[in-house]
Amino acid sequence: MFDVPVPDPAARAAALERLDGLVKPLGSLGRLEEIGAWLAAAHGSVPPRPLDDVRVVVFAGDHGVSALSAYPREVTAAMVRVFLAGKSGVNVLAAQVGAKVRVADIGVDWDGSDVPADVTAHKIRRGSGSIDVEDALEPGEAQAAFDAGRAIADEERDADVLIPGDMGIGNTAMCAALVAASLGLPAAEVVGTGTGVDEAGLDRKTAAVSAALTRTAGRVEDPFERLTALGSACLAATAGFLVQAAVHGIPVVLDGVFSGAAALVARDIAPGAEQWWLAGHRSTEPSQAFALKALGLEPILDLGLRLGEGSGAVQAIPTLRAARAIIAEMGLLADLA
Repeated sequence: MFDVPVPDPAARAAALERLDGLVKPLGSLGRLEEIGAWLAAAHGSVPPRPLDDVRVVVFAGDHGVSALSAYPREVTAAMVRVFLAGKSGVNVLAAQVGAKVRVADIGVDWDGSDVPADVTAHKIRRGSGSIDVEDALEPGEAQAAFDAGRAIADEERDADVLIPGDMGIGNTAMCAALVAASLGLPAAEVVGTGTGVDEAGLDRKTAAVSAALTRTAGRVEDPFERLTALGSACLAATAGFLVQAAVHGIPVVLDGVFSGAAALVARDIAPGAEQWWLAGHRSTEPSQAFALKALGLEPILDLGLRLGEGSGAVQAIPTLRAARAIIAEMGLLADLA
């Protein structure tokens, strides 16, 4: 269904050959060498192109299980305004690496009529169903949201690197359910503390995810049915964004638990798309570890982050730039006098 290109194997081989010939012991720069060769394959050139145009798209939406969070649902709408004001965590961190931040309201439960039209241009619905007792989406909405994410990737296709961010109170419970359903795991193994719930809150969250998995048993093999039953409009849009970025051959740096869950579903929809993704950092949420293992991705950074928004992924951009610089600027052993 999707024409996903394969990263250039000849460019990767040429990059590895050059890396082995640099003025250093073989393999001594570890993962920087691996990432540099990955970028060369993604760009089809040695050295890879400069990573000047980095863009974060924050997919915002509310979730029916938000009552399980340590923060009220209204925070999602308030945070959309914070993104637009340039004052969020990801705004500040992205500015340090020269990345641009865009926010897309896919499913925020608010009016939103006073924000710029481009923020709500791809909106699917207000909020989502509480997955422990009902489906997250109505029939057809998962596909519509997926298509919206693809359209957003089309709009951002000139980027050198794309980063999917997220904003939505209650999203870690939804992600845990989606990862569990995708991989056949019990709720207790995938549920984490999210925004910082206490032990009693963790028990309630685990029970809700378990109820969601029981309610949807036998319905989750198809990825769009899985998104309808257990996902959200903003996660479905993120999955579409990831697939379309791969179609365009744009490198993507995944963030935390939200983009990891979306990536699992996106891989099921478009096998091979995962070759265009890197894992920016390791989240403290357990479901992300399961998702990344299934995708064959190893996080670049481990800083104990759990903010979301794309904030961890932007911290990996200097590492990608360093990996490219090694190939582009280091001298060759053959050139030594």
